[in-house]
Amino acid sequence: MTTSSSTHGEALARTALHGLHAARGARLVPFAGYEMPVQYEGILAEHLHVRAAAGLFDVSHMGQASLFGPGDETVARALEALMPGDFLGLKPGFIRYSMLLSDAGGIYDDLMVTRGRGEPGEGRYLLVVNAARKSFDLAHIEAALPKGVTLVREEERALIALQGPKAAAVMEAGGFAAAPMVFMTARRGSVHGVPVSVSRSGYTGEDGFEISVPVGEATRLAEALLAHPDVKPIGLGARDSLRLEAGLCLYGSDIDETTSPVEAGLTFALSKRRREAGDFPGAARILKELEEGPARLRVGILPDGPAPARAHTEIRGEDGAPLGEVTSGGYAPSLSRPIAMGYVARGAAADGTPLALMVRDRARAAHVAPMPFVPHRYRR
Repeated sequence: MTTSSSTHGEALARTALHGLHAARGARLVPFAGYEMPVQYEGILAEHLHVRAAAGLFDVSHMGQASLFGPGDETVARALEALMPGDFLGLKPGFIRYSMLLSDAGGIYDDLMVTRGRGEPGEGRYLLVVNAARKSFDLAHIEAALPKGVTLVREEERALIALQGPKAAAVMEAGGFAAAPMVFMTARRGSVHGVPVSVSRSGYTGEDGFEISVPVGEATRLAEALLAHPDVKPIGLGARDSLRLEAGLCLYGSDIDETTSPVEAGLTFALSKRRREAGDFPGAARILKELEEGPARLRVGILPDGPAPARAHTEIRGEDGAPLGEVTSGGYAPSLSRPIAMGYVARGAAADGTPLALMVRDRARAAHVAPMPFVPHRYRR
């Protein structure tokens, strides 16, 4: 990775694909300490291309790390001391979505954990964490590890995502056997002759893959994938609108250290065994909310008119009483209408509940709606 300076003078990191972005005319903006492409030909066109074919995203700003230890059980228990997922039951080559939790039950970050296929007697797990949180996350994890378990920052690896209904065919065309894989599994292989680690996962609601590749091979691999007629480069703008349509949380907007997994509607990540044991950080608050219900809930919101409601828009009831706040909102290209998500008081969280969104100091009608707004198309 290299660095540059923004217009405000702070140093911005650059990913291994920075030259490719510049050469293809990307509009580059600061994001999570990096200079990243927000769009190439336009957010609308890029968004719809991913829904119809396949888009290539640079997500190398994310943090990659490996955990090693004397046996899978030792490493799994180290992870379970920090997160509410069942890592003892995670099979080699499978992925689990989980969260780093505070003792108060808030979310430090959400992340992906893959159980690797280590040497006999060696436990190996792979982590992918959010860009803006990776320094905190990795330090937090490292400080809590027992003797014999080691965290290795994979700083010499880039990460690219290929997303869309034609992503599997593009991977197969590059020589990678994608067909046997299902959603939330991972395996090693090669794509266009480049050795890679691949997960069938993503952040768009579409079928797709995240590809971890040595930094020195990242541009060659990206260019080879982009040579396929169904693939276009996609910026962060479309990545955001795609994940919003899919009802997926963005850390720092929809979830943070004040938010519990129950409030956020992420209880699927709390495994049955861990709930019964109550042996994870923040269990007192989280188990109480599971039993009694939280004071607020994350919900989908459909404005009744054409005006979008952006983050921090106040949500009120029909009677004008304050109910909460929008956390993510914007235009949904797949639906040709505005959508949003946010937190409302539990009593106003049922689908169809009428709301008022305070857009430019004017109450605009809306209602609670189920998520995802666009159905997921993962390969199960």
